[in-house]
Amino acid sequence: QLQASGGGSVQPGGSLRLSCAVSGFTLAGYAIGWFRQVSGKEREAVACIDNARRKTYYADSIKGRFTISTNNGNTVYLQMNSLKPEDTAVYYCARATSYSTFSSDYDRWGQGTQVTVSS
Repeated sequence: QLQASGGGSVQPGGSLRLSCAVSGFTLAGYAIGWFRQVSGKEREAVACIDNARRKTYYADSIKGRFTISTNNGNTVYLQMNSLKPEDTAVYYCARATSYSTFSSDYDRWGQGTQVTVSS
């Protein structure tokens, strides 16, 4: 299972840290991705981490502002700084067997956490 948390409402320029707590499997064997979705739009990959292959991915829209990391235990984080209104979305974490930016490659998904950036 994956449990996403940490969403909320912030003003532009603010920060949030999302957490994805996993259970039933170890992070060492999987890649974890963060996706976001706005109502009426397709789900997009935001960031992905694959510790075994030492790979990370960041969407161009969030490079330099978001950081994906793990605690080498059972949690993956998405630190989001300098948030913009266009970052408003429901954020999901998901599991894949290897590094990927395609949502179809992810077989398990968390429930989503709402992030709202507004003044």
